[in-house]
Amino acid sequence: MVFRNACAPAFLPLTVDAAARLNAGLLLRQALVTDRAADECWTALLAGCGTAARRGLAPQLRRLSEATSEHVGVRWWFAEGTGHRRRVASAQENLEDAIADGDGQEFALAFVGYDHAMASAVVACPRRGRPGSPGMSAGHGSLREQPRAPQGRRT
Repeated sequence: MVFRNACAPAFLPLTVDAAARLNAGLLLRQALVTDRAADECWTALLAGCGTAARRGLAPQLRRLSEATSEHVGVRWWFAEGTGHRRRVASAQENLEDAIADGDGQEFALAFVGYDHAMASAVVACPRRGRPGSPGMSAGHGSLREQPRAPQGRRT
């Protein structure tokens, strides 16, 4: 029997890693809570149960999207990050469909896409809302306007 590390994320390893590397505490906490909810939902799917765990994942996914929006900045999320936001929304819709269908295989595949979409969005933003960054205040204020990178140059 193989035991996985209880602290290691099973469903959002890329998102958790990106949030940890960027010292995005709020985003990291929400990613870990969402990962636990995904684990509970997965168990319910495999058991063929219609438990609250299956219904509880969708709100957690929305909270993770909100935390991501706050981390990257709403302005970026709805402007330059629109492609990422749409990928996340599409992946989330695929996940919700898999949950509704009770399809464990579809759920697992959809979660891979969701994790990749979320992690990509988190690392793609050039204004990564880090505490102490210009325009930021002690880890808060990611909704405030952030300095923009010069056009034509990636940071």
